[in-house]
Amino acid sequence: AGTGYWWRFVPGASWRHPEGPGSDIEGRGSYPVVHVAYADARAYADWAGTDLPDEDEWEIAARGGGHGTDYAWGEEFRPGGDWRANTWQGVFPVIDRGDDGFAGLSPVACYDANPFGAFDMIGNVWEWTASPFDASGAAGTIRGGSYLCAPDFCARFRPAARQPQEWDFSASHIGFRTVIREPGTAG
Repeated sequence: AGTGYWWRFVPGASWRHPEGPGSDIEGRGSYPVVHVAYADARAYADWAGTDLPDEDEWEIAARGGGHGTDYAWGEEFRPGGDWRANTWQGVFPVIDRGDDGFAGLSPVACYDANPFGAFDMIGNVWEWTASPFDASGAAGTIRGGSYLCAPDFCARFRPAARQPQEWDFSASHIGFRTVIREPGTAG
């Protein structure tokens, strides 16, 4: 907005109004829910009888059974020239060319599922985990990167990448997923 910043705070933005007042979720049923703080994600999981994954569970699911590769799908970011996740293409934060088919948020499942059948574990939106970022507990942990992750900026579209996040913060690129626990197990 002429200030030189690549993001801006929009009062009134929430999961029901992802771009702020005047926007809504009409027609966004296939998109991830965004603008959720940790308490929002936790409340939904509790309501649904599910849980938020801890960091270890999240990474195991993101890797789909693979181990130790740079990317969830192997060692190359674009094997065979194919896009495997919704990330930023172009000079960040000047322009996202949308070479992967999307400039900004994409619908869920636009890319192939991993061997566990999970879609979009990498890119599109960061995902809350149930884990604090460090022993202080001052921040939560989000995983997976988002459509704002670019090779020339953060490159956090790798399963090993993690990011601290204020517990009460939401943004247009932060969402969550839940896990169903077997009776008698805990995360």
